[in-house]
Amino acid sequence: MKHDFTIEPSLLPALAAFACVARHASFSRAAIELGMSASAASQSVRSLERRLGVRLLHRTTRRVGLTEPGERLLREAAPALARIGGALQALEESRDVPAGRLRITAPRIVVEQMLLPHLPAFSARFAHVEVELAVQAALTDLVAEGFDAGIRLGESLADGMVAVPLGPPQRLVVVGAPDYLRRQGAPETPEALAAHACIRYRRSDGRLMPWEFTRDGHDFSIEVGGGPIFNDSGLGRRMAIAGQGLAQVFEAAAADDLAAGRLLRVLDAWQPPFPGFHLYYPSRAQLAPKLRVFVDFMREANAPPR
Repeated sequence: MKHDFTIEPSLLPALAAFACVARHASFSRAAIELGMSASAASQSVRSLERRLGVRLLHRTTRRVGLTEPGERLLREAAPALARIGGALQALEESRDVPAGRLRITAPRIVVEQMLLPHLPAFSARFAHVEVELAVQAALTDLVAEGFDAGIRLGESLADGMVAVPLGPPQRLVVVGAPDYLRRQGAPETPEALAAHACIRYRRSDGRLMPWEFTRDGHDFSIEVGGGPIFNDSGLGRRMAIAGQGLAQVFEAAAADDLAAGRLLRVLDAWQPPFPGFHLYYPSRAQLAPKLRVFVDFMREANAPPR
């Protein structure tokens, strides 16, 4: 065989047929294993011989045997064919076994409230799935960034994504420390926020996040000011606890502080619940087992109490 010989993909079936015939020393028995006719098996081996320019098999009416070049080719090719077959079999056997690295992008509130509490149980059940969480507020191009899935509010998802609801409806709340509200008074309407120090959040695209409200079924937003600016809503909540102004945060993120009295809510009538977070991923014909079990597990773990 020439040193610069490059195998053509079309020759792989012929090599497999040759190895099978050599193993059985019979075209008919090899044909049964290969799922083809004996004449087709013979033609496949003849095509290989023509391509290589050597005879690989001795053929008589009673037996089939290897020529010297055939013995050499079988000795070199059989291990490689066995490895290919083993790899294909292993892939088929692992098709439904969750395994591998699973990369998920999600904002901090989701990671802290919806994923981290349940991640130990998930890892215990699916020990061969390695979860990598990227805390990102901005909407991410999953394919370009190499993520398997992301979690965001449903209203922000791009077209062409499969979106699975995750967790209960969400709600925004405007909160302030009791001391701040005693000093400045509680706003009665969203427009009254103009007289308050409002702790603001700057998005990853550089824009300041307006505060969102609903009146008579219609959504609207207000540009607020007067307070410090952060790019992490958790820091804004801590500044509100310190009495530095009002903050608009997810109710779930402030639940402990509200229960303990460190924060009080205002303007509740203007902030009804809205559809919550969705776990989303690119539409694929075959969903990877590692992602399928993650979706099912986290949906069940974050399901609202019945």
